[in-house]
Formats: sequence, structure tokens, C-alpha cells
Amino acid sequence: MSNSILVCAKLSKIYFDAEAKIQVLKNINLTVNTGELIAIVGNSGSGKSTLLHLLGGLDKPTSGDVMIAGKNINKLSEKEKCRLRNEYLGFVYQFHHLLPEFTALENVGMPLLIRGVQPDIISEKAAHLLDLVGLKNRITHKMSELSGGERQRVAIARALIADPLCVLADEPTGNLDPHNAEKVLQLFIYLQQSLKTSVIMVTHDLTIANRAERVLMLQEGQLLQ
Repeated sequence: MSNSILVCAKLSKIYFDAEAKIQVLKNINLTVNTGELIAIVGNSGSGKSTLLHLLGGLDKPTSGDVMIAGKNINKLSEKEKCRLRNEYLGFVYQFHHLLPEFTALENVGMPLLIRGVQPDIISEKAAHLLDLVGLKNRITHKMSELSGGERQRVAIARALIADPLCVLADEPTGNLDPHNAEKVLQLFIYLQQSLKTSVIMVTHDLTIANRAERVLMLQEGQLLQ
């Protein structure tokens, strides 16, 4: 059985702006194995976020394929794609997209609530994950009562609640001071080593990137070692 959980082949993305044709990505090939921590670096505007959105099925490529757990996401309906994302992937963004009116516990449990899992099971699992990310004493706090670093850790716990095979993280330390950035990075390393969760992390910070097992550079639309 293949150890690959995410594979993209000849992935390209072209945008058309008025009469201009902008090729952001050119024939990208990438294989992500179980429990692998990969950093993708590149200049601002190089297409890092675009690539992450394509890998997560949040955007459609101009050409090429993305396989997640052996399924070609480009051949799925929107409903099937949503189900696949919910089952196999976790997302962490630079801006955490947490719901301000809900507590940390409720935010973390939201993906399982969407699945229809029983509330007591959700609460137990969400509390465990918040403990894992060092927020055991903050589970009843709303987002306005948490610091930026704490909110980002809530977002990571939310990304993990459905036991994803792979977490896609877009500049997860971009808005954090060095101390909190290190805490977030340690969490990703723990996930990769202890839970065997794969992590693909887009970052502009080479200090953060160099802690990954594999560092890839996106340059002129191509992915380089």
C-alpha cells in the first residue's frame, strides 16, 4: 500500500486579467508521505497560497490533478469535495477565522458538529486537544479574551479535531511574535512525530522553514528543492 497521502501531478494555474495571461503555477509535482513536515517558501506573490488552496481543493487548477487518499479531487462534486476535506484535511490560516461569539471549546468542536457527532463526544475531544495545545484553562473563554498566540493554537486544535491525514497551514506564524511562533512550530513538530499527521506549511520565515524535514521553494511558478 502506498505511503503517499497527497499527490499532485502537472498542476498549473493561470489567471486572466483583462487581456493579460498570468501563469502563477507551472506543472507542479509533489508527493506528501504520511507523517511528513514540509515547508514551502517563496517571495510574496509567488503563488504559495494559491498552491495550498489547490492542494486543499479550495480552488480549481487550470490543468493537472490532485489526489488525496487516492481520490482525484478534481473529479468530485462540490458536496463530495467538502466531505473529503472534512474527513482528511485540516486547515490553519494566518488569520485564524475563528467565530468570536463562541468559546474556544465550541470553535474547536465545530467541524465535528457539522458531521453530526454527539455533543458530549465533541466536548471531550475538543477539551483534550485544547489541553494538548496548552489551553486547558482557557476552554470557556471567547476569542476576544485570548491573545493572538492563543487564538492560533485554538485554530490548530480545530484543524486536528477530525483526525486529518494532513494539515495545510498558510503562514501560521505570520502574525505571531518569535515566542508564540516557536510554540506553534513545536506543535506542528509534535503532530508530525507523535500523531503521524502530515503538515504542509507555507511560510516566508526561513528560520521556521528550516526546521521542516523538507524545504521547497516556489520560484517563477515552479517548485524547487
